[in-house]
Amino acid sequence: VQLQACGGGFVQAGGSLTLSCAASGGTFRWYAVGWFRQAPGKEREFAAAISFSGSTIYYGDSVKCRFTISRDNAKNVVYLHTNSLKPEDAATYYCAVSSRAMPDTDQNAYTYWGQGTKVTVSS
Repeated sequence: VQLQACGGGFVQAGGSLTLSCAASGGTFRWYAVGWFRQAPGKEREFAAAISFSGSTIYYGDSVKCRFTISRDNAKNVVYLHTNSLKPEDAATYYCAVSSRAMPDTDQNAYTYWGQGTKVTVSS
């Protein structure tokens, strides 16, 4: 399975972006999908994850109440809607597919990773 993350870009603080993660060469409809992010010089951080059905969702504390993860299994796409962006949200965002149906906050639970999409937030 290849994952393509898109939607990153430049946005002013307080703005919004919708990131998307599309799968090719397979489907992730039966598996949990997560979004992680990594800022320069920092460790990769958990942002959000969603179960195969969309019924179970987890958010990292730093994005809770501002970001929303969703999925469209018919289109084989997972979205991360980011709102009220802050300069500290600037990072490369990665989507990843788990080998399990239920989500996890641990990046080690994820098998396939996309190439990342960069988000820049100006203050």
